[in-house]
Parts: sequence; C-alpha cells; structure tokens
Amino acid sequence: MKGLRGERLASQFREEIYKVISGKLRNRYSSLSAIISVTQADVAPDLKTAKIYISIYDPDEARKDASFDILKQNAGFIRHELSQVLHLRTVPELTFILDESMEYGAKIDKIIEDLESKENND
Repeated sequence: MKGLRGERLASQFREEIYKVISGKLRNRYSSLSAIISVTQADVAPDLKTAKIYISIYDPDEARKDASFDILKQNAGFIRHELSQVLHLRTVPELTFILDESMEYGAKIDKIIEDLESKENND
C-alpha cells in the first residue's frame, strides 16, 4: 500500500502484531523462539490481505521452523486480536512470510570477514 495512509497502517500493523506475538501468543505457546520480530507489513490497498514478514532468530533450526508454523497456524487468532485493537471496517487476512534477510546479511558479513582475515594472513 502506497501513500501516507498506507505507511501509517503498515507501521500500526507491525507494532500491533508484534504485541500480540510477544504477549498473548507467547503465553499460549511457551515453545516459541525467544527472538521474533515483525520486519515489514505489506497491506493491500483494498485492505483484504496483508503480507507480514517475520524474522526469527534461533540457533536451533527445528525450533525456528516450529515457531514459524505456530505463527502461520494462529494467523486467524492474530487477526482477531488485531480487530479488537485497530478501528478498521475490515481487518485483512494475514499471510506470514519468513524474512531471512538478516541471516543472509550476517552470512555475507562473515564471508567478507573471512576473506579479509585470509588476505591479512597472506
């Protein structure tokens, strides 16, 4: 969604979804990974759908996948909680997408660091 209203709604969605995940959802599922952040919200102009980009940091890959599955399975619950807080006629259907850009950036940083240390040792 473009424009000032779209940016405001996206920001509001990120904040409120994070609150639901870190509060009520974490209380329901103690197995959720410790660090879950909402990196981006892309709300359609007609407010029918929203893509929510989630970043999960957990050294245990199985726990990370399980946490993402919990989020996907509870999209309806999160949507309901949003409807209680946001004053919109319709709350969009939520689609969660795993955002691995931070991990990718860390991987690239490590490669560059390894190349620089190798170069300094030669």
